[in-house]
Order: sequence, then structure tokens, then C-alpha cells
Amino acid sequence: MKLSDVIADFINSMLSDGDEVELQRSELAGRFNCAPSQINYVIETRFSPERGFYVESRRGGGGYIRIVRANVPASQMVMHAINGVGDSIDQPTAEAFIRNLYQAGAIGQESGRLLLALMGDKALAAAPQELRPQLRASLLKTALVALASAGT
Repeated sequence: MKLSDVIADFINSMLSDGDEVELQRSELAGRFNCAPSQINYVIETRFSPERGFYVESRRGGGGYIRIVRANVPASQMVMHAINGVGDSIDQPTAEAFIRNLYQAGAIGQESGRLLLALMGDKALAAAPQELRPQLRASLLKTALVALASAGT
């Protein structure tokens, strides 16, 4: 298991006690014998808004990182995802949105699988590489709007 996975699992276990955890970057780095930048990487990639988290950070001697699990009702999560996609999105970020929606119960397994298939480069192979992020965002938003109107 990679160090980033171990750190993420540790933070997730702390979050299992509640919806918020406050950490000190240097303390975590010391615990896992790594650079503070490794802690930053884990927080940026594993605890991002598209994964259902809000992160607040204060640097300095008394600095901290506060990670809050977003408690948005499943019915509203699809609309939040639509608003969060933007004009372009890369495949890993789109997949994170979809997995978060599925894990929260906002979309079903079948819808999730279909959306994941649509976000892949294989589905977008006819489009030039440089246009795929914009096309992916448009497809994802259109599909999510359809799901929201269908009540899925």
C-alpha cells in the first residue's frame, strides 16, 4: 500500500467519528515520516470538493487543516455536481464526481457505470485530445441534468 493511501485511510478513520477533523500538517508528517508536501498532496487529491469535502487551511506555527465532510442531501448533490463541473473537466475528476454521487446514493449503480463509460477516452475517441475536457464537461452536465429531471 502506498504512503498516500495509508495517510488517506488514517484521515478517513478520524472522519468516521464525525463529519469534521482538525489536523496539524507537521504532526501528520512526523507521524508518517514524510514531508509536509506529501500531506498536502493527499489532502488535495483525496479530500477535494468533488469527493464531497471542504478543506480549510491556516499556515504558520499554530496552523491547522480542517477537513469537513459535506452533508448535502443526495437529492441536491446532483445539482451541486452540475454546478461544480465547469467548462472543462479531466477524466479522473469526472470519475471522482460520479463515484461521490454514487456513494452518496444520489445516482444508482447503472447510471454511475454508464456515466463512467461516457467519461473515458474510448467514448471520446472521435474528438481531438485537446477538445475532450470541454466535451467531457458538456456530456457530464447534460447527463446529470437528465438524471436530476428523472429523479434518479
